[in-house]
Amino acid sequence: MDRLTGIHAVREALEASRPLDSLVVAKGTHGNRIEELVRLARKLDVPVRFEERTQVDRAAGTREHQGVVAFVSSSPTASFYDLLKPRTAGSAPGLLVLLDGVEDPQNLGAIVRTSLAAGAQGVVIPERRAAGLTETVARASAGALAHLPVARVTNLSRAMEEMKEAGYWLVGLDERAEKIHTEVDFKIPVGIVLGGEGKGLHTLVRERCDFLVSIPTAGPVRALNVSVAAGVVLFEVVRQRGQTRNATTDEH
Repeated sequence: MDRLTGIHAVREALEASRPLDSLVVAKGTHGNRIEELVRLARKLDVPVRFEERTQVDRAAGTREHQGVVAFVSSSPTASFYDLLKPRTAGSAPGLLVLLDGVEDPQNLGAIVRTSLAAGAQGVVIPERRAAGLTETVARASAGALAHLPVARVTNLSRAMEEMKEAGYWLVGLDERAEKIHTEVDFKIPVGIVLGGEGKGLHTLVRERCDFLVSIPTAGPVRALNVSVAAGVVLFEVVRQRGQTRNATTDEH
């Protein structure tokens, strides 16, 4: 089950320390029980969002939700700082995938699966404007979510700055970019930054990228689905790093 609705069900889940992806509260909903839920969620580091009641109705799939809906996490989130830890000697350079507003759980699940197949050590998503780690995402990832760490960060732009300090180069995908994805050196520690469906990269995120690249397409379609675009770029990383490994092997 992806979600829990109603004060009693959500409180029970919080008190039992059940992993929850987020708590959504209808704006204008008041009362001691609601305030208690919000305090408890924040104490347990469960992100809390306040939305218009119509949005909460849609999220809950019913109007009988008492102003609260919690999304159950199918996988605990990882620590962003754990993902930044130095790689062991002899391992491939770091590879992280950053998602700026991917809200479709099918896309998130597909990207997690592709990232795992490409050898990434993790995916980074913001607390807001992002699909949660629900059972729908787990199913779309075909089991990959159980094996690939996904970290949630409060501020994606700040996380990008910390990645730069840790030695990562950031490559953002933008259909308007003149440089194409095969013209970037992916044999170094790199973060692949992908924008949300139909919106692309937000301005602050785009400005923090070291390189902006596009994927050349034929015909009238310029922008690929984000999960398809992730696959194209990630397997360019695999191709380049594979050439490096083969060259090293040949030398020996």
